[in-house]
Amino acid sequence: MTPQIDPRAGAAVKAADRAHVFHSWSAQDLIDPLAVAGAEGSYFWDYDGNRYLDFTSGLVFTNIGYQHPKVVAAIQEQAATLTTFAPAFAVEARSEAARLIAERTPGDLDKIFFTNGGADAVEHAVRMARIHTGRPKVLSAYRSYHGGTQQAVNITGDPRRWASDGAAAGVVHFWAPFLYRSRFYAETEQQECERALEHLETTIAFEGPGTIAAVVLETIPGTAGIMVPPRGYLAGVRDLCDKYGIVFVLDEVMAGFGRTGEWFAADLFEVTPDLMTFAKGVNSGYVPLGGVAVSGRIAETFGKRPYPGGLTYSGHPLACAAAVATINVMAQEGVVANAAVVGAQVIEPGLRELAERHPSVGEVRGVGMFWALELVKNRESREPLVPYNAAGEANAPMAAFAAAAKAHGLWPFVNMNRTHVVPPCTITETEAKEGLAALDAALSVADEYTE
Repeated sequence: MTPQIDPRAGAAVKAADRAHVFHSWSAQDLIDPLAVAGAEGSYFWDYDGNRYLDFTSGLVFTNIGYQHPKVVAAIQEQAATLTTFAPAFAVEARSEAARLIAERTPGDLDKIFFTNGGADAVEHAVRMARIHTGRPKVLSAYRSYHGGTQQAVNITGDPRRWASDGAAAGVVHFWAPFLYRSRFYAETEQQECERALEHLETTIAFEGPGTIAAVVLETIPGTAGIMVPPRGYLAGVRDLCDKYGIVFVLDEVMAGFGRTGEWFAADLFEVTPDLMTFAKGVNSGYVPLGGVAVSGRIAETFGKRPYPGGLTYSGHPLACAAAVATINVMAQEGVVANAAVVGAQVIEPGLRELAERHPSVGEVRGVGMFWALELVKNRESREPLVPYNAAGEANAPMAAFAAAAKAHGLWPFVNMNRTHVVPPCTITETEAKEGLAALDAALSVADEYTE
């Protein structure tokens, strides 16, 4: 698809946006959204003809890239057949999407409750856990993100929670392992794992095991920093949940459906939760869809007892048709394997080579097509390039880095003092190297702010 240059049309789109669209997570008068004219594969472009390699996958959801023709065709075909239908009925697209997802989830997570996105999937997983156990509390980690709805944002462990946190949501936060910025004075991954598990068990003991319904964790935290947990940690959490009768919930909204080079990140750690949330990559965000994969034990609770929850658009036929097509495309075209291979052979060595040359890079971490660069002022002290939750002038170094990346045709994922490398899982070796070259140039700008 060739970008069409039409600045006048772009100006009209921007004017209507600024007049009427209320944007999320933004001070409305301080933003300047780019008017997007089109997208295809790993790229998108504006009305002035500027083309960007998307190292964000939208919001880490276009796992098969933009405008995949087979998924577009499936949506069109479903729209012509049955555009919508209420969730209480059996509909082919919904049934087939559930079957394909259940085929790929670990263990006995064979029942699929469909939602409209990741946040409401987390909301319903927590509701299921509370009813199943009869307990009120939820434990979740600092450095996490679970969604913007009221319960999900309170479960979240980053600053986006603060404005909505009235300390009445029944959520207790704890520290998960992250050796680079260890809260446990650990020197090795094994120490970090053992001490993080000890900290979690102590938290459970002091909160009262009989009051805790669920432990909710991102299998690999996404927006908060892509901190791959040390080997043994998630298995240890599974054991603690079993020991105290707590429901173990894994949030795979961002990490699922090929992002880590496996269908689900849980597969990397050989762990099966009681409930697992998903969204984003399930259909590459082509039509909003999320859900909860439910274990047999939890499903039994609602065998004769009605589940008190639902959504008007649960399992929407258009969204489910897109999911069916996406999952089939991923299987037929080897997308999951591509994420693993290009990640291991191109992205990882490329990022580590950049880290050797750029003093602003404190750490490289990740797996598959899911990577983060921790940017620092000083490698020895590990002082972040910008302060925690920086805004305005304090965030100038990261703003300069992002501007440099865009000037070199790369759209970067930037959060706090990090840039994440999360392109579509379909990215080619050539495209990945193009992105790394642009990242190289942008890091030279970040280097100017180091000590």
